Amino acid sequence: MERRRSRQKELGKKYVKEIKSADVWSVFKIIADFVQGFDELGDLGPAVTIFGSARTHHNDVYYLKATMLADMLAKKGFNIITGGGPGIMEAANKGAYEHRDQVESIGLNIDLPMEQITNDYTTIEQGFDYFFSRKVMLIKYSIAYVIFPGGFGTLDELFEALTLVQTRKSARVRIFLVGEEFFKPLLKFMKKSLLAEGMIDKEDLELITVTEDLELIATEIEASLREQIDELKQDGLAETSYYKRLADFFKDRKIQEGKDSYLRRL
Repeated sequence: MERRRSRQKELGKKYVKEIKSADVWSVFKIIADFVQGFDELGDLGPAVTIFGSARTHHNDVYYLKATMLADMLAKKGFNIITGGGPGIMEAANKGAYEHRDQVESIGLNIDLPMEQITNDYTTIEQGFDYFFSRKVMLIKYSIAYVIFPGGFGTLDELFEALTLVQTRKSARVRIFLVGEEFFKPLLKFMKKSLLAEGMIDKEDLELITVTEDLELIATEIEASLREQIDELKQDGLAETSYYKRLADFFKDRKIQEGKDSYLRRL
């Protein structure tokens, strides 16, 4: 235990020193994080990022649900991206790994004081020195974000995703919360404080779909891809490689129609 605490303290000091100093080598390390991420993930087809706690146990209901959802999405041809660690991340990678001959199971890990180790169910692994560069990669190449119960890191990723969609930096990307009881107090806070004080609009709450229905999530994600492709075309991006990769997804596929997004009333 003492050795672990010493290791945590050592890595924590190293991170603070790199961020706070004017060392030009820190800049190169940041650039390297981005370059490696772009190089590794740039050729992906449609992908879904699944967020959630690293502390979720194997027998937890949300571990099982994350595995099931990733399995459903992988069967439909979606690559799965996670933070690469244990818990919900492992569960999602595990579900996708069963279909590794058709899709990628991607783990984007982070060098942490508690020495997070990449789980055993990834086909693509990428390590990052910095949370902010890793977060860009977790979000940049996904057409939907699914958030399971988690701690500070998961909530940080949730609000990053919400901000990007709210400001149309990630237009038409769907956000799903799995864990109605877990997220209930947070959603009440959004309504009773953020909305009531005019910090957000009513439409901002509608960016979130709260559900335990995994089939609904899989169907909605599949249906929303067509909207995202149409928007890329309208923006004059039909000749880009990214547009073509997404469009290829529809070849020889029967896509179900999705339902309107809804917010679970609390």
